[in-house]
Amino acid sequence: MLFLTYWFVLFACVVYPVYWLVPVRSVRLAVLLSSCVVFHTHFAGPAGVLPIAVLAVLTYAAGLSRRRGFCTLVIAACVLALVFYKYTTFLLVEIIGSVLPDFREGLAYVAHGALPSAPPLAISFFVFEFVHYLVDVCRGSPSIRNPLHFGAYAIFWPSIVAGPVKRYQEFLPAYKRGLKRVCSADVAEGLGRISVGLVKKVVADNLTAWLTYWGPQFDKLDVLWRWYFMACLCFRILLDFSGYSDMAIGFARMHGIVLPENFRWPYLARDLASFWQRWHISLSTWIRDYVYIPLGGGRCAPARKALNGLTAFALCGLWHGAGWNFLVWGLYHGIGLAICSTYRGALGPVGRGLGDRFDRYPQLAWIVTLIFVAIGWLFFFYPVNQSLRMMGLLLGGK
Repeated sequence: MLFLTYWFVLFACVVYPVYWLVPVRSVRLAVLLSSCVVFHTHFAGPAGVLPIAVLAVLTYAAGLSRRRGFCTLVIAACVLALVFYKYTTFLLVEIIGSVLPDFREGLAYVAHGALPSAPPLAISFFVFEFVHYLVDVCRGSPSIRNPLHFGAYAIFWPSIVAGPVKRYQEFLPAYKRGLKRVCSADVAEGLGRISVGLVKKVVADNLTAWLTYWGPQFDKLDVLWRWYFMACLCFRILLDFSGYSDMAIGFARMHGIVLPENFRWPYLARDLASFWQRWHISLSTWIRDYVYIPLGGGRCAPARKALNGLTAFALCGLWHGAGWNFLVWGLYHGIGLAICSTYRGALGPVGRGLGDRFDRYPQLAWIVTLIFVAIGWLFFFYPVNQSLRMMGLLLGGK
């Protein structure tokens, strides 16, 4: 975790006092931008910074021009860059290689030779924010004319690694407020939020160690211990993701900048739609606004609506990683949402009766939702075949 390295502690101890003590907005902006460049360069390296810098310059220029054709070309360039760096190996080896197995080894060699050892740091977050910016500019939102303001939006270091995915219409006013003044309440609230996130990360790391030990021995556990394993898996991913978001929000708040919330007690959701309104909110709303709704959203026939949802959640799954298990995890939730939105009508009296029972006993709806989400995490963490076997073991199989 980048926020727990010795380098970062020294970085924060130097940057924040300078940022707070500088009284001039222009100089404070220079401190902020310099710290963002240093942070990104240190963790991404020159090879990771260059692609993001090129995409940022193109995005800024396209937004400034407001020409739909130019914006569309840059959006395509951003998406293609994401696909190239993050999904080339998956596309060549796993998809094409499965169709043409005789060429699989050669395709793997090509992918290995064409790609760096790791994709540019946080390229998924950069691309989603650049696409959001250009799409909204094309829809009529004002562009960011000052290149320094755009630079701050593009490489604001607290949100680079794990979000939240920023919307520039919300970020710019908050960022300008932070440049103008940082009060003691901002610092105190930021430190408190960082402390909460740090505790979450420590617990998550300990759970990770426990899960890593017992995961290979899952079939040797009895049924109750298997479900205990699932509970630990659920809390591990929640504490890990939300802990990182808490720390990012806290570090931003110490700049006087308020970032949007990313998690709102998702495991208290009583249906799957509510879960996705509470889990990784900045990502789920991005996919809703820039994938699901443009495809037609829920304003279509039931079959088309379900297809739109499956497409959006397939993208959501692949956004988390290039692998079949992430794709299956996304489709699993897409199918679950389609069932939740149609079962009352599709099953007739049985569906309506079941829905009425869930309405009458919200605790039952909560339990069903939680179990569905928990089982889905198996696909997130393990290969598909192993996940299916573990699901069978949860039901008492051997």
